[in-house]
Amino acid sequence: MLVAAYFGYGAYLDRVCKIDTKAAVPSATLYDGVDYIPMPRWRTFLIQLLNIAGIGPIFGAIMGACFGPVVFLWITFGGIFVGAMHDYLSGVILLRNDGLSLPEIVGRYLGKNALMFMRALSLVLLILVGVVFMRSPASILSGMFEAIPYWGWIAVVFAYYFIATMVPIDKLIGKIYPIFGAALIFMAVGLLVVLFTGDYTITNLTLDSIHNHQINAQSLPIIPTLFITVACGAISGFHATQSPLMARCMNNEGEARMIFYGSMITESIIALIWAAIGMAFFHGPDALVATMAEHGNDAAWAVKTITDSTLGSVGGFIALLGVVACAITSGDTAFRSARLIVADILKIEQRTLVKRFAIALPLFAIGVVLLFVDFDVVWRYFAWTNQTMSVITLWVIVAYLHKHKRNIWVAIPPAVFMSYICISFVFVSNQFIGMSNRTMAYILAGVTTMALTFIMWRKVLQSNK
Repeated sequence: MLVAAYFGYGAYLDRVCKIDTKAAVPSATLYDGVDYIPMPRWRTFLIQLLNIAGIGPIFGAIMGACFGPVVFLWITFGGIFVGAMHDYLSGVILLRNDGLSLPEIVGRYLGKNALMFMRALSLVLLILVGVVFMRSPASILSGMFEAIPYWGWIAVVFAYYFIATMVPIDKLIGKIYPIFGAALIFMAVGLLVVLFTGDYTITNLTLDSIHNHQINAQSLPIIPTLFITVACGAISGFHATQSPLMARCMNNEGEARMIFYGSMITESIIALIWAAIGMAFFHGPDALVATMAEHGNDAAWAVKTITDSTLGSVGGFIALLGVVACAITSGDTAFRSARLIVADILKIEQRTLVKRFAIALPLFAIGVVLLFVDFDVVWRYFAWTNQTMSVITLWVIVAYLHKHKRNIWVAIPPAVFMSYICISFVFVSNQFIGMSNRTMAYILAGVTTMALTFIMWRKVLQSNK
């Protein structure tokens, strides 16, 4: 279904956007040799895929599999109609607005207040992403290469992130990502072959199995927790913060479906594979939940155990490098995107190395401080902030489609649905309000979603005057 959607629904979105292969693009009109640089489509696609993937479609999919095979529905239909649509439409909007950072685009379509809120939210999210994706690869690498301790790997990853943030995008990121991409593809294909050739049974989606398999199901309800847990495999606001990087490197609008819609579909496939192998390897979602609980719900442990056991020592090693690549290739561009957002806010040109350094240094200083905050706390707020970002981006898409008299109904249902998910999480989750009366929590979330929808629709109408 995911592959078919690329050629079906993706082609329909081409028509909705009225893709023009002859239209001018930022890589030509704003070329600067640092961020605005035309690159081959295959390279741009690969960078976009690695930028958006992170550990979300791996760790998130395994944690999502603890809810049972219902996760397959969210990854598949969420990926097609919510996530890939979100990435594609937002990517086209960014491409047609000089590849500006996402907050600036939000300001153009939803007003000044939304602009200020989005600037702050984007920077918070990107720094959180940078920190999360600095710690997770360091943890995995310290287990693979025990001669270097965890904090030693933190220093190595930190140094790489800083360099990748500073140098022109084609000098390091454009050169090293094909290697990371090869490891990522090997990981996904290897596990897919294992699923079909090994002695494994994937839990079927039936009326009996479509329930919450979590031990503490009351505190972790499917709605909204599943939709927050599995973000990068279905929809992630972080993706739209990365798209300006590639919007500045594209050769024409005709590349948009492959680079934006295609990379999200590919990520959903990776998430499906990991959700399936998570349940199959541990003999069902109930056993997966129990085993994860015994090991502190450590998804990194599950990933290492699965790859070592199914792909052998060499194959497992390469697969783990694919996992590390997912994290590193999102962390480096997270800090790079944060630099560009600050540059757009302050109107500081980025040709000069000293000016890039002046912006990057304080961002990394904040990242260093957050390294000493409890990881679980950082991850929880990252997950919710990430999905809140997607809500705002979806409403920008609605405003864009309405302004240009296109089919707004491809975006309105996803925008309202994700609004409800993020709002209900505030009322349900213990890290926010955590109401004990679940029915009242859902009702209040519904009322608040209706109010937000009314406010956003007014902003959509105002932006078109």
